[in-house]
Amino acid sequence: MRSTTGWQARGTTLHAVPIPRRDLRHDDIAVRVDFCGVCHTDLHAVRSHNGEDVLVPGHEFTGVVTEVGPDVTAFRAGDPVAVGNIVDSCGLCTMCAAGQENFCREFPTLTYGGTDRRDGTTTLGGFSREYVVRDRFAHPLPAGLDPAAAAPLMCAGITVWEPLRALGVGPGTRVAVAGLGGLGHLAVKFAAAMGAEVSVVSRSADRAGDAARLGAHDVVVSTDPDSTAAARDRFDVLINTIPVPHDLGPYLNLVAMDGTLSQVGYLGSLTVETMDLLLGRKKLTSGGSGGLAATAAMLEFSAAHGITADIELLPSGRVTEALDRLARGDVRYRFVLDLSDLG
Repeated sequence: MRSTTGWQARGTTLHAVPIPRRDLRHDDIAVRVDFCGVCHTDLHAVRSHNGEDVLVPGHEFTGVVTEVGPDVTAFRAGDPVAVGNIVDSCGLCTMCAAGQENFCREFPTLTYGGTDRRDGTTTLGGFSREYVVRDRFAHPLPAGLDPAAAAPLMCAGITVWEPLRALGVGPGTRVAVAGLGGLGHLAVKFAAAMGAEVSVVSRSADRAGDAARLGAHDVVVSTDPDSTAAARDRFDVLINTIPVPHDLGPYLNLVAMDGTLSQVGYLGSLTVETMDLLLGRKKLTSGGSGGLAATAAMLEFSAAHGITADIELLPSGRVTEALDRLARGDVRYRFVLDLSDLG
């Protein structure tokens, strides 16, 4: 058993402590974690931590390979890599066979808070200086992508990439993105690079400048009846990244006939009026994370189009500040921790 340093929850606060990492298996790589994004999932995990389970958050990170297992051929020491929010799957079910390891029928092994499929231990996340991961679930980080700004691609990025691709977004598609946060700003960048006509749906017109900079054509102000009335039945695809409970009706009103609202922000219980779907044969779908092939394609596309997250980079010692500000929505658009201060 090897050891590293990580930010472990004790109650609802994080402390830098020694944490264990497994010795490398035949198909493992050891990664020096350089940068890890801070996700709403991390905030929820820490704030709801009961103190009974070991919790080290972090599931979107980049770093450098330091060691490889004896059967690993795709990586060698010194390679830059990226790891996302799943680190294993059964590999045998219909979903895994279809390249959708994120939908594994036996449930994928999560980067933290999951159960290792071979020894039953709890996985500990990327708020740490080292991570040991099965080689199949690490991705080469393409040259030209800033490793700090690329880290959020591995959760926020792939979460919006999958529905955009699955729904065939491209030239001529009218796309709306509801919520201009960690997920939303990447959805705008991806959809614009795919050639779509992109709009942002926001509670305030104050985001118009940022929306335009990211590639959006305009802003629909959700609190302005005239703005929403003008946009009724307009969009072929609406990517809803709003992370809190809300009424989907007003957003379904913006979707065109036979269009689709993809719910990727808040994943709890929501009430939907059937009439909001019926009037226009509208569809409601969702998604989460992505399979290995889709993640590789997303990274390749990002490199080709120069897409990374807009980030605020903080030393990992300021992780509590990052979580507090994230809870207040005080970030544009993703916090990333620099783990070099862990040694």
